Amino acid sequence: MQLSLAIRAAAAIISTNSTSKHPTIPTIEGADLNLSERIANTRKGFHPTFWVANGMELFERLAYYGQQIVFVVYLRNKLGFTEAEAGQLSGLFGGVIYLLPILAGTLADKWGFRRAFNVAFSILALGYFLIGSLGMDAFAGVYQGLPTYWLLLAFLMLTAFGGSFIKPSVLGTVAVTSTEQTKSLGYAIYYWLVNIGAMIGPTIAYLVRDRFGNEFVYVVSSLSCLAMLIVNIFLYKEVKGAVEIVPESLGKKIANLFVVLGNVKFMIFLLIYSLYWIIFWQEFIIVPYYITDYIGKDAPYEIVQSWAGAGAIILFQIPLNRLTKNIPTRTAIVLGFAISSLIWVIIGISPSIPTIAAGIVAFAIGEMIQAPRYYEYISEIAPPGQQGLYQGYAFLPIAIARFVGDPFGGWIYQTSKEAGKPELVWFALIGIGVAGAVCMWIYNLVVERTEKAAM
Repeated sequence: MQLSLAIRAAAAIISTNSTSKHPTIPTIEGADLNLSERIANTRKGFHPTFWVANGMELFERLAYYGQQIVFVVYLRNKLGFTEAEAGQLSGLFGGVIYLLPILAGTLADKWGFRRAFNVAFSILALGYFLIGSLGMDAFAGVYQGLPTYWLLLAFLMLTAFGGSFIKPSVLGTVAVTSTEQTKSLGYAIYYWLVNIGAMIGPTIAYLVRDRFGNEFVYVVSSLSCLAMLIVNIFLYKEVKGAVEIVPESLGKKIANLFVVLGNVKFMIFLLIYSLYWIIFWQEFIIVPYYITDYIGKDAPYEIVQSWAGAGAIILFQIPLNRLTKNIPTRTAIVLGFAISSLIWVIIGISPSIPTIAAGIVAFAIGEMIQAPRYYEYISEIAPPGQQGLYQGYAFLPIAIARFVGDPFGGWIYQTSKEAGKPELVWFALIGIGVAGAVCMWIYNLVVERTEKAAM
């Protein structure tokens, strides 16, 4: 199953049932059966490999978000980088992780998902350990005299390469290990586990950081991935899809990328959407810095971010999805943008742990409103017959946001802090949030008028 096709299948189901990133649990066929019969039917609808793959995804997300929340503070406080330098390295790391799956999916198709998982978890386990080892006294002699920046950059790129195989392999596995009746539930389970990992990982990171130091958070991430490598070797069984699909070549993938990049209308949409994700990823840049510097160096910023963000989505996505399901697609997206932009308004009024948590919850609410319509909207604006192709590049806004937003976050925080005016950070991020909402509103207005004129 190719990555683009796996994403297309997920998108088609998610856009009708729930959210694109955090979907609700859909209705299971046979709802009139008793509970034991429904559970039995659901279990029959998934190959055992489905549960293995999703269990591995939970631990991989735990590892990723656990290290991501401490990343910039670790680079600054332990490795001696400036906030701006830490932001640049974070942007390169995150950008590559979200960009490479477009091409890594081709290799996963050729190798098979089991082999792709082996490569991914082997590299991730090694990469996370190497990143953490740079801050350990035990390895000080090993790295003495070597350029820390270039060593870290090499370790980050190695880790990002390994991580790029995870999404195509998990999405592909879900597609071939579930039936038509259970496929929607399968994708919902997958995305729920992403959020659970996003909540548990930073929580563990706080406990480890508080007792041992940030560098040992990377040891936990490494061990988590190493454990999943062992699980994959012994428990993951390759499953063939009902329909044999010929994987696209790497050359075809690259050609398709240029097709997508050549669609000006679509690229403008993605660039506007990247503004949305820029303000989200500041939860991993600005929030850790500000809480550490201005509220308390030992304050649990990891728990604040994860429980307010992922925790809110786990609790509220189902009722909120039901409340907003009848809102038109374009209206829902603009509304979600506007509500999410309140994160920095709320925080900026009186920065504190409660307002930071409230702001993150506000962003999560906006995300839950607009995310259900993302893939649906892409299908609407993609050229006829090319919906699957365009949905395969749906992660580009996150890659763009990481490449651009992380360095910006580090730079604006460092600049504002040096000027003795940390409030400038809130003004800048409020501006980006408002700009994103306004640009999306204008974009929708122009597209609607163009569509009416073409009728």
